[in-house]
Parts: sequence; C-alpha cells; structure tokens
Amino acid sequence: MNKFYIVFCLFLISNLGFAQKKLTVDYIMRDPKWMGTSPTEIFWSENSRKINFKWNPDNKVLDSIYTYDISTAKIIALPKTEYSKLGAEYGVFNIDKTKKTYSSKGDLFLLDVNTNSLKKLTATVEREFNPGFSLDGQKIIFQKGSDIFTIGIYDGILSQLTDFDKGANKPSPKVNISEKWLEDQQLDLFDVLQDRKRKSDLSKTNEKPNIKKIFLDDNRLSNIEVNPILKTLVYSTIESPKNAKNSIVPNYVNSSGYTEELSARSKVGSPQSSVLSFLYHIKKDTVFKINTKDLPGLKVAPLFLLDYLKKDSVLKPYSKKVNFSNFTFSPLGSRLVCTGRSEDNKDRWIIEVDQETGKVTSLDHQHDEAWICGPGIGFGGTFGFIDESKAYFQSEETGYSHLYIYDFDTKTKKALTSGKFEIQRVSLSKDKKTFFIHSNKEHPGEQHFYHLNVAGGDMVKITQMVGAHEVTLSPDEKFIAFRYSYSNKPWELYFQENKAGASPVQITNSISQEFKEYPWRDPKIITFNASDGQEIFGRVYQPAKSNKKAVIFVHGAGYLQNAHKWWSSYFREYMFHNLLTDLGYTVLDIDYRASAGYGRDVRTGIYRHMGGKDLSDHVDAADLLIKKYGIDKNKIGIY
Repeated sequence: MNKFYIVFCLFLISNLGFAQKKLTVDYIMRDPKWMGTSPTEIFWSENSRKINFKWNPDNKVLDSIYTYDISTAKIIALPKTEYSKLGAEYGVFNIDKTKKTYSSKGDLFLLDVNTNSLKKLTATVEREFNPGFSLDGQKIIFQKGSDIFTIGIYDGILSQLTDFDKGANKPSPKVNISEKWLEDQQLDLFDVLQDRKRKSDLSKTNEKPNIKKIFLDDNRLSNIEVNPILKTLVYSTIESPKNAKNSIVPNYVNSSGYTEELSARSKVGSPQSSVLSFLYHIKKDTVFKINTKDLPGLKVAPLFLLDYLKKDSVLKPYSKKVNFSNFTFSPLGSRLVCTGRSEDNKDRWIIEVDQETGKVTSLDHQHDEAWICGPGIGFGGTFGFIDESKAYFQSEETGYSHLYIYDFDTKTKKALTSGKFEIQRVSLSKDKKTFFIHSNKEHPGEQHFYHLNVAGGDMVKITQMVGAHEVTLSPDEKFIAFRYSYSNKPWELYFQENKAGASPVQITNSISQEFKEYPWRDPKIITFNASDGQEIFGRVYQPAKSNKKAVIFVHGAGYLQNAHKWWSSYFREYMFHNLLTDLGYTVLDIDYRASAGYGRDVRTGIYRHMGGKDLSDHVDAADLLIKKYGIDKNKIGIY
C-alpha cells in the first residue's frame, strides 16, 4: 500500500467524519461561550502604553480585566486587587490635559497624567459623581445627591453651590398680629433679648453660606451642567404624567418561585413626561426658565393632522412643546448651547442660551415630517465646541447624517462632509485640528475610522480591513485600539498606529477550536431594486446544491442593520442560516425599509404605515429568489 493511498484514505475518513457532524438547533442555542468570548470594554492606560479590556478566554463565570503592553506584546490577566489602580475608561481632563478626574464606587479621584500618581479626594458613604474641572484648574466640580459642590484640589475646601428642595415653595404661615406685637415689645424692653438675637443672627450668617433654595415642586431633577467659570448652571425637571400607567410583564422564572411583576414601558400614545429647563445664575442668585417662544417652526402643525382634523381646524393656533437636552458650555464658559426637540419628534434645534437672561436663539433648525433621528442626531447627539467662536454638530438635512461647523461670528454653518453615506461617530483631537470619525463611506455594510481636517477636505481612511471597526483612541492620540469583526469572524481586539497605511496587530484570539471546526459561510452581499426603485441590500446564503426552496429572514428591532460585512448581533440566526443552507435551502436576509445605515428615506420608509414598504420589500425579495436564484414560488418560507 503506497503512501499516497494511505494519506488519501485518512483525508477521506477525516472529511466523512466531519460531514456527518450536522448543525442542529440544540447545538446552536447553547450558551454562546462555546464559541469563545470576544473582548469588550476597551480602554487605554493614561500613558498610552497599555490597552485594558474585559475578556474571558477560559470560560469562567465572569469576565476578567486583561492588559496588553504594546511595548512587550504581552497579555496578562490582572488580579482584582489591581483593578482600582487602572484609572477609569471614562473621566474628564483639565484644559491642558495634565490631570484627569473621575468617580469610582461613589468616590472622587484625581490622576496626575505626567507622574501617574492617583489621589483620592473623597471617602464617604454618600455617592459623589459627575466630576469636572473649574476653568482655572483649582477645583473639582461634582454632584452629590441633588446638589452641586466644589472641592479644592490643593486646599481641600468643600463648597456647596446649590440647595435643591424636592418639595414645593409653600408660603410662610400668616403672622398673628398680637403675637408679633408681643414679640416686638419683649425685644424692645429687654436688652438681654436684643443681644441674644444679634448673636443668633450673626451665628446663622457664619454657619452657612447664603445659597438660594430652589424648589423642584415634587419633580425629578436631571441634566445638571455647570459653567467652568462657576458663573451659571443649567438643570431640568421632569414631571411624570398624573395617573400614568405602565405595562406589567409577568416574570415566571425567578428564585422565589412566585410570579413577579416587571414594570415595562407605557403604551404607545400614553401621556408623556414633560421637561422644563432652567438657568441658575450663581452670581446673581437668580433662576430663569429657559423658554421656547423665539424658536422657528413652533407654530407649524404637522401634516398628519390633516388626516384627522378638518383643514380649517389645523390653521388654528398651534404650538409645539420642546424638551431641552445636551447642554454644553464653551471651553472658556462664554457660551451655552443645547439641543431642543419638539415632543412630536419632528423638529430639532441647535440653540444658544443667553446666560444673563435665559433667552434662546436658534442656530440651526432641522424639520422632518416623519421624525428626527439618524446617527449623531437622536437623543443626546453630537455637539461640541472647537473654540469660543466655532462649534460642530450633525444634521440629516441632506437625507444623510453629516458633519457641520457653526461660526458664531458670521452666524453661518458649513458642511464638512457630504454624499450618500453616514457619519456615525465624531470626536475632536486635543489640538482641535482634526476630527476622528466612524463612517460607512466605503460601503453601507462596512464601518471604518477616518481623519478629517477641521477646515474641511477629504476624509482619510485609517483602518483597512473589510468589515467593522470599533475604535478607541489612546490618550496621546498616537495609537488606536479597535474591535474588528467580519461576516463569519466574531469580534477580536487589534491595535495600530493612528495613521493611514499602518499595519494592524491582532491582540486576542478568542474563537474556540470547536467553532473553527465548522466552515461558517461568508454570505454574499447583494442589492436589488424594490418595486418603487429603492435599492435594497441583502445577505444571501447559497447551498452547493439547491433544492429550489428558500427561507427569508426578517431581522427585528426595526431601526437596525443586518445585511452587512461584520459579525451579526443575530449570531444564532446566522448559524441557523448555515444549517438551512446545509439542507439545500437558499437563505435571504434583507435590510428592508426602516433599517439603519442607509439614510433618512430608508429610515422613515414605514412612517405611519408598518406593513407597507417593509412588507413589499420582502415580496420583492421573494420575486428576486424566483427570477434570479431559480426558487420554486410555492416553496418560500419566512421567519
């Protein structure tokens, strides 16, 4: 028996053995740890030499923190005793980036970036949080309970800036005239009582600072932001609708053995909470309500009312309610800007608030008869200052979310990006010269990291591999760490220099041997035109030998993308599609109307008509399977 024959037989036996290993639903639905656990929660050390991340290569009950040293290329698991020395993934730097403050387990910390020395500022039972620096760098501004405090970095002096009271401002009880006359007479007759009163009044003056008590009228406090020069602060109050009802969901599987009730969201159409925002001028000890009367578009009724009301009634006085959020002070504290959204979600304003009066000025107004959303535009959204005279934000006014700069001096805005793609995340470099951007410019099914000059120009692509990149920038901005995945490759951790053409280095290898033993398919990304001409993207899985049967998958979540080139959040469905393809089925997974990643018209494609274009897109997909892939029209399933 020759060697070739032996090798061939071994190869055949090996492949026959593998061929007999079939995917099953039980196999797919196991705890996903069998696949291997991808790294998460990436953050850098302050000296930009180490990458910290959560990982679980040994399939333990909980993930552990690992650190990768880019100098030695070594990964080590950190003991829990070292966790507190890592600093924090999130924190705030002072203006020259030499110090960083953050809250951990309810206490405040101060890190000296140059010496890497860590100082604990508080050690209390109460929780201190949301810290930031005063402009002069001498104080940490933070929140404890409902109030704002400062603590001196060098002198340790603790000062209180606000005195919020959850209750209502009730009038003082009416003074009894006869009792007041008797009290005044006593003070007039007895010198000792006069002396006691003077001492008491002086003592009260010395005991506490004169802080204005601000009553919240039993509403919830939120969105407190403080001017870095400690001149003003803004806050919002949330009033829940009276007699509001939430849905109740029964929870049957729990440790008590009894059915428990879980509180869920309210029904669609139920009364919404109302939000009021206020400016507190600390220097003047005065509170101004931020009003909306000068905003454009407030009196314009939405067109859908024409379907429900007589046309003349729509022309009657109409005014939209506006919620303010995303309050941002300029670096030197001279400007205050926020986002305003109408409660019907059809208008978004970028607004400057006068810090002396609380009056508002609209810098940019975006209106959509469906609803305002898109990357960097939804709740929170992108907004930041470049300097005291320029700010940046995102808008979907062209039909795709793009980056704009507003010039306060000329009162004009300028688009820095344009085209049929989306800007998905934006940050500004320390020197304020470069925007760091995540975008799907290359392809709707890819996500890359780019540089863009603040003055404008071409976007420079930094990442190169086909798929998606979730980038975390090093503090010195010289390196990027990123999670990367492809259609049939789950997320792994990489790093590279933060420049075009740099070679990525893979840090983790998380995928289990068991996962690697199956040849997971790389679905083909296809496009076709829907019946109304809209281009639809899809993933198609084709068997080696078709049985002329097909299955169409409908991804959930509404505004979500699944026909892309990275690892799907629907990973079990992806595996099931492989199982179906093994059985001879063709599988098609489309990003139907209302999916993410394709701009405003696709996003709002089912406005006021679910079961319209989202359904017809799937009918068109079925027609494609019949005409292009030879599928029997009577053998198409959908799930």
